[in-house]
Amino acid sequence: MIANFTDHSANERTFLAWVRTAIAIVGFGMAAARLGAGQVQVWTEVLMLVASGVVILLAFLRMRRVRARIAAAEMIEDDATPTDTLLLFLVAALFVLLATFALHVS
Repeated sequence: MIANFTDHSANERTFLAWVRTAIAIVGFGMAAARLGAGQVQVWTEVLMLVASGVVILLAFLRMRRVRARIAAAEMIEDDATPTDTLLLFLVAALFVLLATFALHVS
C-alpha cells in the first residue's frame, strides 16, 4: 500500500479537476464561437489554447510540489509559500483563459 494514499489521490484528483476545467473552457469556447454568426479570429483560438496550456502546466507543477510535501518523511511547517504562489499564478492563468474565452466568443 502506498503511504498517505488518500492524500496523494486527493492531490491527483485536484490536478485532474484543473485539467478538466481548462479543457471544458477551451472546448466550449471554440464550439460557441463556431455556432455563432460572427467571424472567428484565429489569434483568440491560439491565445485560448496557450492560456489553457499554462493553466495545465501550473496545475502540474503544483501537483508535483504538493506530492513532494505529502511524501516528505519529516513534518513540514505550514509555510507553503511556493505552493501558494503556484496556486495564485494558476488562478490568474485561469482568469486569463476566461478573458480569452470572452474575447473569442464575442
